Amino acid sequence: MITKQLAEEIVAQTTIRLNRNLNVMDTKGMILASGEAERIEKIHEGAARVAKTGETVAISEANLSDWQGVKPGINMPIHFQGNLVGVIGITGNPEELKEISTLVQLTTEMMVHQSLITSHIEWNRKRNELIFEELTSGKPLSAAVHERIFQIGLEGKMSFMTLLIELKKPPSSSQRIIEQLEAHFDSHTVIAGHSQLNEIFLLVAGAGTLNLEEELYSLLHFLQKTAPGRIGVGIPVDSIFDIRTSYLAARNALKFGKPGQQLIYFEDVELMALLKRNPQDKLEKFADRILNGLSDTLCQTLTEFLACNKNHADTSARLKIHRHTLTYRLKKIRELTGLDPTEFKDAVVIYLALALRNS
Repeated sequence: MITKQLAEEIVAQTTIRLNRNLNVMDTKGMILASGEAERIEKIHEGAARVAKTGETVAISEANLSDWQGVKPGINMPIHFQGNLVGVIGITGNPEELKEISTLVQLTTEMMVHQSLITSHIEWNRKRNELIFEELTSGKPLSAAVHERIFQIGLEGKMSFMTLLIELKKPPSSSQRIIEQLEAHFDSHTVIAGHSQLNEIFLLVAGAGTLNLEEELYSLLHFLQKTAPGRIGVGIPVDSIFDIRTSYLAARNALKFGKPGQQLIYFEDVELMALLKRNPQDKLEKFADRILNGLSDTLCQTLTEFLACNKNHADTSARLKIHRHTLTYRLKKIRELTGLDPTEFKDAVVIYLALALRNS
């Protein structure tokens, strides 16, 4: 059915171009919008006949008395996907309107098609966002969401993964971005939408069949050209009803990813996420106690040493220092902290302290 708002838009747009009065009626013949305001919400018998028969009705001065609530003109059916959704009427001499009536009918149907398709897409998007919101809320699912999950076949699919895309700024057309993201994964993406103002979620089904790393880097490349941001990658789960676990993992990936890191897997930040469950003041005290007395230079040396898997040659090359200088610094660190960075157990403690300080 044509809404009153759409009817008003059709009249406004078309009247300006034709310089003639137009009426848009619903499928019962009631005038929804008109260039003649006094006719709105009145029954147009000619439109009612069009709605009933699906045929164009021309009304002239000669047969005007046969109808009520009408003026001379041509009234034509408006179809959408083969169904009658309304009637468009042009006021005037039917003979003079023959040349433009078909064009007006075609233009109106194009406007209706665009509007209703857009409304359908928006409705689907809001429905998807509602489903995702309930799935990730941790609360019992409503009957409506249960039914929709069953209808679109999500219960029978295996392996789901959540991707959260954090955009640097709101895009000019977020709808278009979401459509492009869905197309990127083709049939693997089952639900997409907004989870926050500057954040888009993608629920990917069958992630196990994807070359995930390749797909993600391709997606990241696409984003840098259209809507720069970063991607938090959740962990795969085997059921749609466990998607909250994947979502929280993706959320933590964004939360604890390093500044400037654009593609963040939960596995890369899992340890930090676990640590951060402790009170912040205790974590700070731990980091300060372990790293107490170390200068920025020594902390940087430790960071690079651990990043190079405790390889002296690689660390010296990255820091652009002599190996003897590195050996001296590591010895100094042992003296100040009582911990030996070359020993596995001590290196773990130092690594955690550095990670907490830099988080």
